[in-house]
Amino acid sequence: MGRSGRARAAAARGGRTRPAAGGERSGRAAGGGRHFASDWHRHPLEYASMARWLRKKVFNVAARILTKPRGNYNRILPTDLETLRLTVRKGDVVLVDGDQRVSEVIKYLTQSSWSHVALYVGDELLRRFPARREELVRANGQDAQHLIVEALHEGVVASPLSKYAGFNLRVCRPHGLQRDDLQRVLNEVLAQLGSSYDLKNLLDLARYFFPVSLIPRRFRRRALDFGSGLPTEVMCSSLIARAFQNVGFPILPATTPATVPRPRRRLRDYLRRTSDPYPSVFHRERATLITPRDFDLSPYFEIVKLNGLEAGKFDYRRIK
Repeated sequence: MGRSGRARAAAARGGRTRPAAGGERSGRAAGGGRHFASDWHRHPLEYASMARWLRKKVFNVAARILTKPRGNYNRILPTDLETLRLTVRKGDVVLVDGDQRVSEVIKYLTQSSWSHVALYVGDELLRRFPARREELVRANGQDAQHLIVEALHEGVVASPLSKYAGFNLRVCRPHGLQRDDLQRVLNEVLAQLGSSYDLKNLLDLARYFFPVSLIPRRFRRRALDFGSGLPTEVMCSSLIARAFQNVGFPILPATTPATVPRPRRRLRDYLRRTSDPYPSVFHRERATLITPRDFDLSPYFEIVKLNGLEAGKFDYRRIK
């Protein structure tokens, strides 16, 4: 074989060898790339699972810290439990001055005395679930006929009315609520039993424990517009506010000045003593912005007295 033939043969062998070696390296790289890609697709799921676990742990720790009772609860007036049972009606909103750490934050943000809200449902669970009567009586005793529904950090639950006998309370009664609308309110609230509480709300509230987190007055109300926003996660006030709003019953509507010019009044209007139309436009407030204070300030809820004023037992001269 001539020199040129040997050169061509060597070149052919080298041409085959070098691409094979290169192909092997490329194969490793490609194989490594495929392995890396599969890890990349698997790791986000692992990271997401770990993030959910960590988030749940953080929320649980925050819930334990924020819901820990305070040691300096100020009870203003005693509440007679028997009077409370006789006075309260189904559909009444019970405002509570809570004794937990988070209660102080809510009262600071809303500038009110109320940090928690519950809806009185009475014996509705006994009426709707007669098969569970023994279970309800065993769990709540006499108060199985006097139950409230509330959203706590462990979820939406039915609790005995006597639970808050030692707290500062206020009962707000919806004025003029029709019977069929009352049933719709009860239906919606009872349907939420077992739903989870919006723990992100508690975590957001935690930052307001620090002095550096003083919030300007104009931002305090909007500061409460947080939470996960999931339909299966609710907060105590939004649970009840949404039920009333869904039947068209207002809590504390937001108002804006009317843009329509007011008509010029005529002489017959003065003689007939006709009133001007509302100078403002009423807007339904979002349920997540409703706070316990709003039920107290609402002109559409009556304040029910729980002490002896209405029974004629009050004598200011006996106060020492």
